[in-house]
Amino acid sequence: MSSAMRKTTKTPVARRLAAAAIALGSCLALAGPAGSVVAAPTDPVPTVFFGDSYTANFGIAPVNHEGSEKFFCFQAKENYPAVATRRLADKGITLDVQSDVSCGGALTHHFWQEQELPFGLGKLPPQQDALKQDTQLTVGSMGGNTVGFNRILKQCSDKLRTEGALLPGEPVDGDEPAAKCGEFFESGDGKAWLDGQFEQVGWELEELLDRIGYFAPDAKRVLVGYPRLVPEDTTKCLTAAPGQTELPLADIPQDALPVLDQVQKRLDDVMKKAVADADGGADFVDLYASTGSNTACDGADRGIGGLLEESQVKLGDYKLPWYAHPNEKGRDIQAEQVADRVEQVLNQ
Repeated sequence: MSSAMRKTTKTPVARRLAAAAIALGSCLALAGPAGSVVAAPTDPVPTVFFGDSYTANFGIAPVNHEGSEKFFCFQAKENYPAVATRRLADKGITLDVQSDVSCGGALTHHFWQEQELPFGLGKLPPQQDALKQDTQLTVGSMGGNTVGFNRILKQCSDKLRTEGALLPGEPVDGDEPAAKCGEFFESGDGKAWLDGQFEQVGWELEELLDRIGYFAPDAKRVLVGYPRLVPEDTTKCLTAAPGQTELPLADIPQDALPVLDQVQKRLDDVMKKAVADADGGADFVDLYASTGSNTACDGADRGIGGLLEESQVKLGDYKLPWYAHPNEKGRDIQAEQVADRVEQVLNQ
């Protein structure tokens, strides 16, 4: 791919290149008999999973690629792509997983640009390199890191500013106290920063979907949203989960929690729009809408590990915090929702 094609603009570069292939595919689809029903595929479906730490399922052990620099993608061996693939197999749908390139810390543009691993351990190739001409299904999540959710969390938490060194990113404005982060993001420079982040996410997601259409023209595209972190009733976040001493969202002020939820809902809406606007069609798994009873603050029912609760992953003798990622219950919810949507897509 030329350097000109790799450049991203607010008018997605790959859109024009994909248009002819998409139009041809649409014509062929229209040529089928009226009212025909497509049965689930009987042959294995060549599939690529892509994404960030929510696809890799950071925090769940054991981790793939032990002994390799790719270990620091923290891709769980039992991430939702692996679990969803088994669920589909139980229904008679076999995915031929060509690759799972999901990696913690991935920004949306790492779909078409190299990703630098932490600790100077090297670079990973663009995730789009996993796509092949015969890929028929692509599934994954991106956008949360591009919005800068880690930076937002650090803006709102003194503990994360001092104890979250392994969580990438700095507060948006370290001179502003964490206690005032709610009002910071609702006006002035904080709101302007957020607006810019969401604008970038929107057109980068369009670019991502267009590039899948270009490099894998026959692939169904399934973009997976993010599970909900903050419940509607934020008083739930004032009680530690069973067996825990840390509050699920640490020291983030209660009046900032609705703001965090609004940020996440806005990301969900931006992802939906990118899917709705995608040339040739795409599908969306709306995890935010279906996980309101499994937030980080839902005690024994929580599907999200608390910000500073110990996860299952160790570096030496140190257990990394969950940093608000899905635990095994949350992973299973992701897998169920993804498997159900993939089954629907492949039956269309």
